[in-house]
Amino acid sequence: MTFNRRTFLGTAGVLATGLAAPMVLAQGKPRVVVVGGGAGGATAARYIAKDSKGEIDVTLIEPSRTYYTCFFSNLYLGGFQELSDIAHSYGTLAADYGINVVHDWAVGVDRGAKTVSLAGGGSVPYDKLILSPGIDFVDGAVDGWDISAQNKMPHAYKAGSQTELLKAQISAMPEGGTFAMVAPPNPFRCPPGPYERVSMVAHVLKVNNPTAKIIVADPKPKFSKMSLFQEGWANHYEGMVDWIGEDFGGGNVSVNPDAMTVTIDGEETQVDVCNVIPAMKAGRIAEMAGVTEGNWAPVNAADMSSKADPDIYVLGDASQQGDMPKSGFSANSQAKVCANAVRGALTGSKVFPAKFSNTCWSLIDTDDGVKVGATYEATPEKIAKVDGFISQTGESADLRKATYEESLGWYAGITSDMFG
Repeated sequence: MTFNRRTFLGTAGVLATGLAAPMVLAQGKPRVVVVGGGAGGATAARYIAKDSKGEIDVTLIEPSRTYYTCFFSNLYLGGFQELSDIAHSYGTLAADYGINVVHDWAVGVDRGAKTVSLAGGGSVPYDKLILSPGIDFVDGAVDGWDISAQNKMPHAYKAGSQTELLKAQISAMPEGGTFAMVAPPNPFRCPPGPYERVSMVAHVLKVNNPTAKIIVADPKPKFSKMSLFQEGWANHYEGMVDWIGEDFGGGNVSVNPDAMTVTIDGEETQVDVCNVIPAMKAGRIAEMAGVTEGNWAPVNAADMSSKADPDIYVLGDASQQGDMPKSGFSANSQAKVCANAVRGALTGSKVFPAKFSNTCWSLIDTDDGVKVGATYEATPEKIAKVDGFISQTGESADLRKATYEESLGWYAGITSDMFG
């Protein structure tokens, strides 16, 4: 079984969602189908339905009735959020915006017939198709690990049951035990950022298991906000975090889930918890639709349309668009540009020039928040960075607290923007 973005409720949770056939669409109206109900898909569906005022039929295909955000899932691990705080439903999109929400798996795209086939049987026709399926994992990316090992060595990169499992494993660590993380190569979905996760695990262990150790095997020589995280680890978790980068063998890693060992550059270590975050690629439906090239789906920067098919658009993590990171903020920003372009193409409404933005917040310890962000523009070649900002080392406690509080406001705002 291929695991897509929403495999967090387990087989029973997903397959028990009542795989009903979609409603019959009104005749004569243009039809938009959106696959994937996360920061990209839910936002695009809502904006098209809201702004078209009934002129466009919008169908959102998403297997899970409850969506758990990847952003802030690390804060759940750290004890700063409850699981219910990051859980959202699609009821408002259906009730208030008239979106036909279909809880099923999209299992194929017929680009000639312009239909999306469903696991539960039948198909949904479209005039424009928006794919926002998030990530899948590259087979064989971590020696010794595949998706069948996710219960022993969880990835927790698709929020929900995997996140709950990782939290339970951390809580059950023996005194003085070892937590290991195998970090992903670039590009990767963030949030849930690996280094914020290290910080949140360290926060929990400092309180409950202060002699525990954290090992991070990283195939990269550096990472985003590196100086900020390393400063924070030194200040809050001195001696607890051992980051092993590419220069010290961090890319030469294998794991043994049955024996619970991690081997880094030939040195085997017994661990109590191992969070394996493999290399990533676009969610499989993008590949099935024939719009990927390598691991990702190339798009045109002006409207997020696929370079393989002008009637298909790809948002968020799955897209290959240029300079924007694979974040929920990015997906939400791209979705608004895409929604405006799709509505214009189908109804003749005004299409505004594409503008994009992103900010990624990370929590290092209580009230110690940092951020990085940028604005972007569409060029003929890609989404290009215009300017950016980043927190600085040595900032005051008041500023760091304000940064964290800013992230709380952003979370409330983006989830309202997604789900109404």
